Amino acid sequence: MLSLILHGRKSLELQRWCNLRFAVNPLQYSSAFSSASAAADASLQDGRKGQNFTVSSYLVTSLGFTTKLAESISKKVSFEDNGNPQSVLSLLRSYGFRDSHISSIITNYPGLLTLDAESSLEPKLKFLKSRGASTSELTEILSKVPKILRIKKDKTLSRYYDFVKEIIQSDKSSNFQVSLPLPHGPNKIRNIFALRQLGMPQDLLFPLLVSQSGTVHGKVRFEESLKKVLEMGFDPTTSKFVQALRMLYQMSEKTIREKVNVYKRLGLSGEDVWEMFKKWPTFMTNSEKKITQTFETFSKCGLVEEEILSAFKKFPQCIGASEHNCVDTFLALGFSKDEVAVIFKRLPLCVSYSAELVKRKTEFVVKEMNWPLQAVVSFPAVLGLSMEKRVVPRCNVIKALMKKGFLGSDEPPPVGSALACTDELFLRRYVRKHDDDEELVAELMGILRGSRAS
Repeated sequence: MLSLILHGRKSLELQRWCNLRFAVNPLQYSSAFSSASAAADASLQDGRKGQNFTVSSYLVTSLGFTTKLAESISKKVSFEDNGNPQSVLSLLRSYGFRDSHISSIITNYPGLLTLDAESSLEPKLKFLKSRGASTSELTEILSKVPKILRIKKDKTLSRYYDFVKEIIQSDKSSNFQVSLPLPHGPNKIRNIFALRQLGMPQDLLFPLLVSQSGTVHGKVRFEESLKKVLEMGFDPTTSKFVQALRMLYQMSEKTIREKVNVYKRLGLSGEDVWEMFKKWPTFMTNSEKKITQTFETFSKCGLVEEEILSAFKKFPQCIGASEHNCVDTFLALGFSKDEVAVIFKRLPLCVSYSAELVKRKTEFVVKEMNWPLQAVVSFPAVLGLSMEKRVVPRCNVIKALMKKGFLGSDEPPPVGSALACTDELFLRRYVRKHDDDEELVAELMGILRGSRAS
């Protein structure tokens, strides 16, 4: 059946993607680290004797990770008293892995640091080298897919390593030819190869290969799910395709019918539900309790049934993410009930924003920029904008221009004019119009880029 899906004409979407990306025959198948390392090793030992050692601090010290990235990784791994992450790093360096390789490996597979370098990791590296892998090949492949090192059996490790190698090499060639035989090998390899033939890129393909979920393990169920996803028109080069495939694979027909019926009871049609699925596949995982809770939250915000269903259809990602006290959050900030209703009608997604986020952004707009609360009502999208990347830099530019008297008023421009426009339009409105003053333009660009405080 997989061959029919891949090479028949039952799915126009499949043909489009195969023709677009691939011509595939279906029958073929540093020194900076050295000093940091010594410091990290000492820190590791000393920290364990005291109380201040953390995974995060180790990653910052030994690998130069940013604090934010290190803290994110530290939530996924912990060092046991008898572990020695420094020995893992030393082993990798002895096999030719550079700083960029190691950073990529640890970012994608933090658990590697908890392995015993001598008994768990080195035998696998030796085995791969014994098969003829060069240093450049080994470092490239394991940097891209480090989790294949979790595989215990040599035969399976060989199969996965060779498959990844073929994909990487074919992507470097002009014809994207892959020579691994499709009819043989485990279902997982066959299924991943099928996705490869559809044009799925490495950054989506490789995580599926090493995933411990069952999405690409089966045969009949995988083929059925793949066929449905293609018939719905999902783009195989996007993460939405993977999400949709995972949802349809994991849920039984009975569960899907039950989910659809919940939405039908609220007033949506079956067609509406599947259109919502195309926009946000993971919305299908919401329980009936979460679905009705979101419906009730919108109702408390002042939306009538028709408006709620419209919000569901346009923004299915807001379902199941509602803050139970979100209405009280807005009221406590000084918004009226009517204004809250307007905000939620214009930006249904704000139902999923935390109280802390709404408060922080609203107070910034009102207290730091002297915009009235009505500005948030008029442009609620400000609540969804990044403070660090857009709101603060742009507002700092506005404040600098106001301080110098270049805006001709003590009042800031409309919030939409400053924050809703594209980066290019913002530059044209507030920076490049002063091109005759090179010093001012340089100052404004510095503020915008965060190179200095306002």
